Amino acid sequence: IHVFKPRRIGQLRGKSWLSSIIVKMHEIDQYDDAELVRKKGAALLGSGYITEPMGSQIDPADYFGKREAEDREGRDVIALEPGTYPILPAGMEPKFPNPPDVGTSYAPWKQDHYRQVAKGMGVTYEQFTGDLSNTSYSSIRAGLLEFRRRVKQIQFQTFVFQVCRPIIHTWMNTAVLYGALSVSPSYYLANIREFRNIDWRPDGFPWVDPVKDQVAEQMARRNGFKSRAQIVAETFGGDIDIVDREIMEENERADRDGLVYDTDSRKTAQSGAMQKAVIDSINE
Repeated sequence: IHVFKPRRIGQLRGKSWLSSIIVKMHEIDQYDDAELVRKKGAALLGSGYITEPMGSQIDPADYFGKREAEDREGRDVIALEPGTYPILPAGMEPKFPNPPDVGTSYAPWKQDHYRQVAKGMGVTYEQFTGDLSNTSYSSIRAGLLEFRRRVKQIQFQTFVFQVCRPIIHTWMNTAVLYGALSVSPSYYLANIREFRNIDWRPDGFPWVDPVKDQVAEQMARRNGFKSRAQIVAETFGGDIDIVDREIMEENERADRDGLVYDTDSRKTAQSGAMQKAVIDSINE
């Protein structure tokens, strides 16, 4: 099974979804390496320098004590310690290097390139980097809506057709031939379309604010825009038959044990108060 998204008629091999941003990722990696090398080079410059006038015969060891090390030309290298204030000999002057810093363009440059990479991969910048510092509820929700729409497209139009269907067809053909299913091969071949009419239900997408979404789903259901089966499938990725069967079993168990929950719409109102008909039946 070769899974890929066809982009032209007759295409037999797929194209990597990262092909459009692989060069961009390489440039980001090169930029990070260049910044790291520059910082290492700045660290090699040390804390500072001690300069002396031309032709001076001053021996720093006479002023700073024991010689610590030597440079390549055999001159003394004085090791300074934090909190110390050495007295320089006459004519010597301290110099401190000021290597260039990363600057203010490093972070914006990487953010801009990461946005381009995320766009090429078909995800949001926040999902790609995990950076939620500049997002709001409205902006991240709008980005997630577009991303989930693309995921559903990939699930149903690519993955189901190229992975799930070939596997289930092969499995079902083998099960019928081996007698694992109680159906004759002739009947199966005559009604093969009905056997292969499968309802695929991938996992649903939970929301960050489920209360608002539940209210919206209730409004869509009451207005006739959606069915319960569609809501269960999209929100939770479940099967309406299984949900209804579990609700029936719970109601039967509650009636058998004499339990009344405020979530039971047969006996309670939306506010949780018991309905008048149920109170009258209890009093009788």
